[in-house]
Amino acid sequence: MTWDWGAVRAFLPHFWDGLLVTLEALALGSVISFVLGLVWTLLMRAPTRWVRWPVGAVTEFVRNTPLLVQLFFLFYVLPERGLTFSALTTGVFAIGLHYSTYTMQVYRAGIEAVPAGQWEAALALNLPRRRTWTAVILPQAIRRVVPALGNYVISMLKDTPMLMAITVLEMLGRARLFSQQHFQFTEPLTVIGVAFILVSYLASLLLRALERRLVR
Repeated sequence: MTWDWGAVRAFLPHFWDGLLVTLEALALGSVISFVLGLVWTLLMRAPTRWVRWPVGAVTEFVRNTPLLVQLFFLFYVLPERGLTFSALTTGVFAIGLHYSTYTMQVYRAGIEAVPAGQWEAALALNLPRRRTWTAVILPQAIRRVVPALGNYVISMLKDTPMLMAITVLEMLGRARLFSQQHFQFTEPLTVIGVAFILVSYLASLLLRALERRLVR
């Protein structure tokens, strides 16, 4: 077996298209998971159990079912109920929803790590509850959880190939389609393997830089 650079050159235009879709899914899925995870966390701290119990049940269900099953449900079952979205929109939402149940636990740990004296100081200053959260608690909690959130970004990147199951042509989908059309598998699969390593490494560097900045 010999390496065919011609196959690499032929695959590159398809690769760039797939990379763009992968990065789009990763970025939007990360935003959804971070925002929704914080919403789940705050709802779980609500004073009434009629809020906590439904949120806990939903998040446990989502966290304990496979992402692939959720993708199939959202893409194939919801249209039967009149809810139809594009494959990419469905995939982005599924990834964001799935990982929000993990980022929720990260936020919870960060909030609980804030010293009790910070809560007491806010109470002593008679700060409104909203001001206490936005100005005192969340800034300190988020600084503590950036490394853990970064790990989930890398995990989301490695899960983007699952979107191929609902016809989203991300990097692996493009490589598979090219391989089936040209009967060359080594070159396209190697290219996307290297791409995943490079993107993961660059993402980790950016997250480390953000972590150092937040610490300062």
